[in-house]
Amino acid sequence: MVAINDNFQKLPGSYLFSEIAKRVAAYKESNPSAKITRMGIGDVTLPLCDAVIKAMHKAVDEMADPSTFHGYGPEQGYKFLIDTIIKNDFEPRGVYLESDEIFISDGAKSDTGNIGDILGLGNVVAVTDPVYPVYVDTNVMAGRAGELLADGRWSRIVYLPCTAKNSFVPELPKQKVDVIYLCFPNNPTGTTLTKTQLTEWVKYALANDALILFDAAYEAFIQEDDVPHSIYEIDGAKRCAIEFRSFSKTAGFTGTRCGFTVIPKDVTAVGINGEKVQLNRLWNRRQCTKFNGTAYVIQRAAEAVYSEEGKMQVKDTIDYYMTNAKIIRNGLEAAGYTVFGGKNSPYVWAKTPDGMDSWTFFDYLLKEKNIVATPGVGFGVSGEGYIRFSALGDKDATIEAMKRLG
Repeated sequence: MVAINDNFQKLPGSYLFSEIAKRVAAYKESNPSAKITRMGIGDVTLPLCDAVIKAMHKAVDEMADPSTFHGYGPEQGYKFLIDTIIKNDFEPRGVYLESDEIFISDGAKSDTGNIGDILGLGNVVAVTDPVYPVYVDTNVMAGRAGELLADGRWSRIVYLPCTAKNSFVPELPKQKVDVIYLCFPNNPTGTTLTKTQLTEWVKYALANDALILFDAAYEAFIQEDDVPHSIYEIDGAKRCAIEFRSFSKTAGFTGTRCGFTVIPKDVTAVGINGEKVQLNRLWNRRQCTKFNGTAYVIQRAAEAVYSEEGKMQVKDTIDYYMTNAKIIRNGLEAAGYTVFGGKNSPYVWAKTPDGMDSWTFFDYLLKEKNIVATPGVGFGVSGEGYIRFSALGDKDATIEAMKRLG
């Protein structure tokens, strides 16, 4: 008899956004005329910018010509995109990387979920709480999380609460941990760490031989000067951190799929014989075995994001969504809610009223205001009593939703 990976059986019945979709569908079926504003899942609504579309069309034409056709590409990504990323995203911030330290992928979700393939099951993992569910669920799948406790936490995962009490800045672990997931600007809270605050995490990792998995998927939304766009702006981070980036929110690639992971060669971990091993080498081996590379057409599209035309158009897109975030913040505050985030991120994090739990408030917003948001508790125990609003929707619909909320 074939056996399954029993760790999958430990997972709760459905992924957070699947449960949201189920509740919305049930309400819509009973109320077909309801005009629902979706501010839950963080999907974008603006189309790909013109520079990207032009590059895609050109690349498609190349695929139709035998002399310019591209078949299998390098698993690590094409050099034209990697070099463009280094030149535009890192060198202007004083970060210098080699081309074989960047791996192009189909998005940050895949890479943050798959990075555990190269890490031992005995590692103690720490996550901020609330947290993007992929970090926790993939460790459960791997067998690194232990057992699900009555309070919704996992027995072998260390949780670092982020609440209004600590201004959503996680405290350094009080116990020894090996792997630390950090996401800033944060999903779901929309809050950030200053350079000084992030420096403390790098110092901790270096002093404790820990690895930071830094999700910078929302760095393009940063508006304030003292918030780092990359962890490698911090001295020493190239020895203790892996960084994940995405074009999904930055340039509207949620349906196009492209991102990249940065693994400096100085980042090492210990093998069974005590020998230090480059994680860059292990990830390259993993990718060459399990991944056939991101499509040529998509990589040409991503390259166009960094053209002069592309930069201006992407900035317009970011400004559009950040205007939405301001509209949401102002609307919630005017309605008497306590709000956080939304200043360097497309997510606004709000306290539920009158001690209401997250799912009850979700149902209230859906049924009474026809607004779909995301229950904070879906991101972890410390998210109970909060709810997340996404600013990645249509501006007019956002304005209308805030009027209904008021």
